[in-house]
Amino acid sequence: MNWRHLRTILWLRWRLSRNQWSRGGPLNAVLTMIVVAAGFIIGALGSLAGVLVGIFALAKVPPLALLGIWDAIILLFLFFWMIGLVSQIQRSETIDVGKMLHLPISLKDIFLVNYLASHLTLSIILFLPAMLGLSFGLLLGRSWIMFLMVPLVLGFIFMITAWTYCLRGWLVTLMVNKRRRRAIIAGVTFAFILVFQLPNLLGNILHDHNRPSDSDKLRYQRLVLTAHNYVPFLWVGNGAMSLAQGSPWAAVLGAGGGFLLGGLGLRRAYRSTVRFYQGQAARDGTKQKRKKEKVAHAPRESFAGKLPGVSDQTWVLASAFLHSLARAPEAKMALATNLLILLICGVSILLRRSADISDTYKPFIATGAVAVTFFGVSQFMFNMFGMDRSGFRMLVLTPMPRNRILLSKNLAYFPIVLDIGLILLIIVDFAVHLSLLMFLAGFMQLVAAFLLLSIAGNLASVLVPYRIAPGSMKPTKTTALTTVLIILSHMLFPTVLLPMFLMPVVGLLVSKLGWLPAGPTNVLVAMLLLGPLVFIYRRSLTPLGELLLKREKKILEVVTKEVE
Repeated sequence: MNWRHLRTILWLRWRLSRNQWSRGGPLNAVLTMIVVAAGFIIGALGSLAGVLVGIFALAKVPPLALLGIWDAIILLFLFFWMIGLVSQIQRSETIDVGKMLHLPISLKDIFLVNYLASHLTLSIILFLPAMLGLSFGLLLGRSWIMFLMVPLVLGFIFMITAWTYCLRGWLVTLMVNKRRRRAIIAGVTFAFILVFQLPNLLGNILHDHNRPSDSDKLRYQRLVLTAHNYVPFLWVGNGAMSLAQGSPWAAVLGAGGGFLLGGLGLRRAYRSTVRFYQGQAARDGTKQKRKKEKVAHAPRESFAGKLPGVSDQTWVLASAFLHSLARAPEAKMALATNLLILLICGVSILLRRSADISDTYKPFIATGAVAVTFFGVSQFMFNMFGMDRSGFRMLVLTPMPRNRILLSKNLAYFPIVLDIGLILLIIVDFAVHLSLLMFLAGFMQLVAAFLLLSIAGNLASVLVPYRIAPGSMKPTKTTALTTVLIILSHMLFPTVLLPMFLMPVVGLLVSKLGWLPAGPTNVLVAMLLLGPLVFIYRRSLTPLGELLLKREKKILEVVTKEVE
């Protein structure tokens, strides 16, 4: 390795990071430095806390309890690691290898720098010092043999980071095709979320109301202990238990296996990187395909009917917006949240039906289903122009009144909200047996919540626009002030939905007083609330449209600005 070259590469990386911070403004640079310093301080405190816990809290615990504690730490680390991996799945390399190939620099040096820099993440800063501190604490508190926990932990971290880097490189080769890239990002995000929900689904499927016998408990315990010998990410807990019992072999084999698997992953990642930049991966994956004749089909209408009082221009524009949402991977990623909720809740309800809930409290469950409906959609309703990007120029140049543009945007989201909301209400009805009046009240609450969020979303979209990176839900490089405003605007989501819970609360109070049952009361309150909301929504379109007209140049600059 040429150390002068490596030092130059590190200096270049520092200079690029410094330029990125300075372009965001002084406040953004200061906040970034504060966050970085806070991360290292938290890591140091975690290391100290691990030492103290190992000396005083875990010095006398039995080996099986030590296994459970390390398993919990490892699983928590993997959870945060997966979250970081999903959020950074399309992050570019720290040093662009393609721009360095014409220089007399070793590709291995650049690869090593990119590997190390890509894993300087929050989960590593928080967990690695704490795990090493805990290992030293166990060494001081229990026995000298516990020093083997240090290479065991380092081997586990090396194994995870190496194969993560290999996975990221493999995804890069697949995502050269932009259409395929966006679908892969959405699919990987959905798959990772689903993996972490599998224990919940399996627990519901295998749920048994009868208490297991002692023989069943022993059989499960043997099965779990056997799994610790073969599953790599369980080797840390298995090694800790073995060391607590006085045997070093499980820790030695676990550390060796971790470094061996990590070396294989890093070697594969390096070979894939070389093949990618030499063009071999592209040539291997290229296949001659016969072009099929394209037949033009008449576009299907997104809306079967037409609402009274809505012009044809507004209706056509809403249809175009809905088609754009249906084709956008960003929308699929956001709506995957609702799909997962439908899957998890649906399985849980089908396996654990319960109709023992009183009719007085059933409206709260229906209102909760209405609130869950907007978990994924609210990200778009509070930033309606973020996905338009260069297409926003069409909206600026169109002669349509701006209030009709806002109305078209809102109408495009309504079919999505309606479909998800009705499915959730049907699931709730299957679970707790809602009466017809309660179901009708839930439907009216759905429409009322949509109107409230449309008003708040129109205001937030005009005042705090931000560009969404293609194929992801990440805002592009925003200033510190914009980031704070984005957080505040999203905090409006639960606040806006608070009036929805007014309906079941009033129904509960009226039913407790003995005046009316909860079902009819919810319908009456929903009708009293829905009428004024329709009036307020229609009246809000004109001033918000005027505000959009004043700020459309600023929005155009934000959403069309290309990012390096």
